[in-house]
Amino acid sequence: MINRNKASILKCIIHKVGNKHNDTKNAFSENELQFDEESYELMLPFLLRPFTSLVQSHRFNHHANIELNEINAYSKEIFSDDNALVETSKNIVKHLYEQSTSAQIKTGDVIVAYFDGIEYNEMVIDAVGIFKIENKSNFFQTYLENNSYDVIVQKGINAKKLDKGCLILNTGDTEGKVVLTVDNNNYDAAYWTDKFLNIKYADDYNSHTQNYISLCKEFSTEVIKTSYGSQERNNFLAKTIDFFKENEVVNIERFKEEIFEEDKHIDLFESYKKDFEAEQNVVIRNQFDVSEKVLTKEKKKIKTDIKLDTHIQIKLDIDAPDAASEHLERGYDEDKKMHYYKVYFNAED
Repeated sequence: MINRNKASILKCIIHKVGNKHNDTKNAFSENELQFDEESYELMLPFLLRPFTSLVQSHRFNHHANIELNEINAYSKEIFSDDNALVETSKNIVKHLYEQSTSAQIKTGDVIVAYFDGIEYNEMVIDAVGIFKIENKSNFFQTYLENNSYDVIVQKGINAKKLDKGCLILNTGDTEGKVVLTVDNNNYDAAYWTDKFLNIKYADDYNSHTQNYISLCKEFSTEVIKTSYGSQERNNFLAKTIDFFKENEVVNIERFKEEIFEEDKHIDLFESYKKDFEAEQNVVIRNQFDVSEKVLTKEKKKIKTDIKLDTHIQIKLDIDAPDAASEHLERGYDEDKKMHYYKVYFNAED
């Protein structure tokens, strides 16, 4: 999503956020970080690396007016005057603190940084980053005492994994500023994305592809697998992925005609689609361009294993949608009173 090769940190500050529910207080810094060369070279990729592989972007959200979104407003203050970083970052931490309304929300370090040289969509722009460090790792520190070395255990930030972070890019569209976010400690999905940032997926071909594949995945599990079994579920998913691969533009009516053989299955799908849109608060487009990046990402997540209670698993190839229907047969053995699968093949690898 971004390229960080030319990026640099212009300003950076660290505070500590408490937990409102547990009455743990915030602690604020009064001055920006002064990096030495070694810490800077470690900090820059630590903060930006997670955003280089993101496919989907977000936009700020608010029930009344987007200008009233707190993080949107605070980021604008920093973009307008980077000397406001110290005081504005304190307000950001206070806003984060207000969202910690349960005991499971972790305290931690909050880093607010102002970057330039971020490459996005062939533009070089500046960005505001907000990062929360929730977990510390143990490490050994050696020291010399009385002509002998000893060790003590200390805690520090693991520079290989960012717990939570967002990058607000100083560019946008009719929906507002581009926001990228990561959450590797997703113990409360609403805390970071919905309550603190208050963001939604951008209305673009990435989210359209994501929404439709999510619809198909849930339909395959809740309806097809329940009514017709794992083999039919996997057949449906394989055909869905194949349809997306073969078409640069997805038309919903054509999709239903090619994927479903009976009208009653189309009716089931339409009914489920309406419930899905209402529950997820999304609108499934009747026609949209396919995002190959989202398709590739979602395809890797799809599990096509058939797990049996006899400790046997059958793994189907998602890229061969007709293989299961042609070479896999399901039946019932009256003598054993058990279901079975019969597999046809020419040779073993």
